[in-house]
Amino acid sequence: MINYRPIARVISILLVIVGGLMWTGVPFSAYFDEDLRPLLLAGLATIGLGALLYLVPFRRGIPIRKREGYLIVVLSWLAMIFAGMLPYLFSGIIPNVADALFETVSGMTTTGASVLTDIEIQPRGLLYWRSLTQWIGGMGIIVLTVAIFPLLGIGGIELFAAEAPGPTSDKLHPRISETAKRLWLIYVGLTVVLVGVLTLLGMSPYEAINHALTTMATGGFSTRNASAAAFSPAIQYALIAFMFLAGVNYTVLYLSLKRRWADVWKSEELKAYFSLVVFLTVIITIKVYHATGSQDLEQAFRDSLFQIVSLLTTTGFVSADYTSWTTSITLMCFVLLFLGACAGSTSGGIKVIRHLVFFKNSYLEFKRLIHPAAIVPLRLNQNIVPGRIITHVFNFLLLYLLIFVFGSVFLAMLGLDFMTSIGAMATCLGNVGPGIGEVGPVDNFAWLPGHIKVFLSFVMLIGRLEIFTVLVLFTPFFWRLN
Repeated sequence: MINYRPIARVISILLVIVGGLMWTGVPFSAYFDEDLRPLLLAGLATIGLGALLYLVPFRRGIPIRKREGYLIVVLSWLAMIFAGMLPYLFSGIIPNVADALFETVSGMTTTGASVLTDIEIQPRGLLYWRSLTQWIGGMGIIVLTVAIFPLLGIGGIELFAAEAPGPTSDKLHPRISETAKRLWLIYVGLTVVLVGVLTLLGMSPYEAINHALTTMATGGFSTRNASAAAFSPAIQYALIAFMFLAGVNYTVLYLSLKRRWADVWKSEELKAYFSLVVFLTVIITIKVYHATGSQDLEQAFRDSLFQIVSLLTTTGFVSADYTSWTTSITLMCFVLLFLGACAGSTSGGIKVIRHLVFFKNSYLEFKRLIHPAAIVPLRLNQNIVPGRIITHVFNFLLLYLLIFVFGSVFLAMLGLDFMTSIGAMATCLGNVGPGIGEVGPVDNFAWLPGHIKVFLSFVMLIGRLEIFTVLVLFTPFFWRLN
């Protein structure tokens, strides 16, 4: 039987944290002489609801089982999403519930798709909250809560397994709370460093904070209508570097900080990630340079590298309209929507490690055909990959493909054209932001009907929570008593 008391306790703490984070936007509203009430009231309502849930009787030392772990993750994200809608609704900048839901889900899942048609006229305090929703969702606020679980008398390993992105969640420390603290220290540290770098390169402190929050979250919300194209080449190169870092497994980043270079270079996923960026940059730079004769080679290289890293890490910043280059480049960029960066990073998508498992196992299958009696194990980072992991990866890939296909067909049945249907489905499921068709890099999602936005909001959520975490709740055996 599912124990709902620890679930209520965790959600109550999360709501208090989210409400407090809302109030960090109040100084920006005050500085820019804007209405303070939306953020103040939204924060008060969120904290108040969290306080009420905290009153639910709770006994320390209760273990969280798998069922409670998955429920906590999904229900916590839903609670954060509905709380995150309040500033938009209270301020009136997004008065429609479907639009507010879409914008909040896009923020919390770090997708970066938006319904705001003119970002630069919006209140600065609310734009900061919009950026902060991505930073909250970037690592997953559940991991932050795991760090304080010892104070609640709850063990958090099941939560970490349900929330951590990718097929594996390497532990940096034997205690899961210590792991979460280390992850967040790296996350916060890189965000602070990027704020300083962007400020030194000419961004205003306000814009530097916003873009640092959304870059390290691989989210892509910007304070400018033109996104990253509005800034200097130096700023774009800085964003490229930190987007790339945000797409690296945080375990690898931790090992780098510890100068354990031998362990870092053993990561096959990191090598594949880096090689993919280099290979695609060379190919697309050449094609862009020849396709747009008016561009110089440096700009062709910068635009190509920026869009490759932005799409591969599922950040979604835009420095150029890649759909206007050539059909082949558009197709390559569309394929990038299905890749994702490294597992254990803040990026969305399928993740490089799953592709590695798939291609390496497929290659080894040819060897098994020639030598049917031989035992040919799959190895990654010099370790044998267990059969259950291979099965999980193949099931994930098949389920991901099926969701994309059926979702695209469903969108087409609702009236979208072919290119827009597959573009919207791919970018929302992969948590990327820009797609192709009428939801490309220079478009947004404001024109879509409300029911389509609600559907795509659900797609973004299951993509962010790695599909199984959400869909397992819809299976009958999840709710059985035994």
